[in-house]
Amino acid sequence: MSNISEGAQASSRLYRAVWRWHFYAGLFVVPFLLMLAVTGLIILYVTGVSPEYGDWRHVTAQGEAMHVIDQANAALAAHPEGKVTQYIAPWGPEHPALFRIALQEGDRMLAVNPYTGDIIQDVSQANTWNDFITNIHGELLIGGNGGPGDFVVEIAASLAVIMVITGLYLWWPRGRSLASALVPQLSLRGRAWWKSLHETVGAWISLLLLFFLLSGLAWAGVWGTKMTQAWNTFPAAKWNNVPLSDTTHASMNHGALAEVPWTLEQTLMPVSGSGAGLAGLPEGTPVSLESIVMLGRAIGFDGRFQVAFPADEKGVWTLSRDSMSYDSVNPTSDRTVHVDQYTGRILADVKFEDYPFFGKVMAVGIALHEGQMGWWNVVLNALYCLCVIFACVSGVVMWWKRRPAGQLGSPLYPRNYRIPAGVLGLGALLALAFPLGGLAILVFAIIDFFLPARLKQVGV
Repeated sequence: MSNISEGAQASSRLYRAVWRWHFYAGLFVVPFLLMLAVTGLIILYVTGVSPEYGDWRHVTAQGEAMHVIDQANAALAAHPEGKVTQYIAPWGPEHPALFRIALQEGDRMLAVNPYTGDIIQDVSQANTWNDFITNIHGELLIGGNGGPGDFVVEIAASLAVIMVITGLYLWWPRGRSLASALVPQLSLRGRAWWKSLHETVGAWISLLLLFFLLSGLAWAGVWGTKMTQAWNTFPAAKWNNVPLSDTTHASMNHGALAEVPWTLEQTLMPVSGSGAGLAGLPEGTPVSLESIVMLGRAIGFDGRFQVAFPADEKGVWTLSRDSMSYDSVNPTSDRTVHVDQYTGRILADVKFEDYPFFGKVMAVGIALHEGQMGWWNVVLNALYCLCVIFACVSGVVMWWKRRPAGQLGSPLYPRNYRIPAGVLGLGALLALAFPLGGLAILVFAIIDFFLPARLKQVGV
């Protein structure tokens, strides 16, 4: 992606070498970037524009809402063989409440009119477009959490980081101003027109693309779970010596959907029944859905928030509000509270300000990544996805127009080229920072090394 003349490009030995590696990275990455951008657009629609659980369906406010337990019973009446496991408070007085009902054949999400108890919507929790497309987006439907799909997507995202860095080097203006390099030369024709648009659009979205790649990689099996998240997990030891289970917060996620705050996923859950914790419900108050919701309101949960029921006899009630679950457009208002199911005492209260630094970065970063900070964020992400699609398509068009018939058409090295030590050092650092991407680079380098010179060298 350079703006210098074709003759100057041919005389730049380093340029040709970087171009070749940009091409190699793109060869692997482009199909995945297209997949990520297209699935990202669909996820934006089914979460930020038209939520599938009925969250934004309209109800007519009719005086006081029914007691929450009566709303829960109305939901349970639709599936009497099930069990209520979650309550999600309405966005506002003209929106329904949501209830999760656990059934033997799978969970269902019910939108309930809080004034009448009528069921507005009843859908499978797992068989939604959001769940299906999110599975493709992060796991290719072939296994996440360290599975093959997770590894393939991580390799692609790691190589995409390298592609962006090499692309910025190729684009960097030589012989004209930076400002002019950010404007496409629309007067050009043919491959030059595509090249000008490709490099300009690529330059404009490069930093945002790096942000999206890094925030997505933070969930990946190696760079995320093993390297980044493990060192930025909220320390459960801060919970005043409350007894802990061997179950992590990640157990509260459902399927491919990551609903628990990133920095809490690997943190152990507290255990009920110890008598530990801080004052919560007044002594003698029965611990029930109704009283837990009242406690939530009393300690500052307003608007939409969620209540998860205890998973078993040692489990806890969990009150939460976080942007990852679309409870708020402000990630700095994230909060998770665990309550003993027997005593009503507060076992843990984690707020945004309690997160480690990178946990705070991820809370805001994930909200931006998923378009959860309002309509401006949805529009920005949609435009960004369209730009990524164009950059990928234009790159393919440029290659197709340039490649010789019947050949791959990869850029050629200058004859007897030796990669500078600084470039090798930077490559080594990137390989260490992104291990799976480094492994892919090593494979490409070995293949490239053994290629005959006639297939990879040009006579300059």
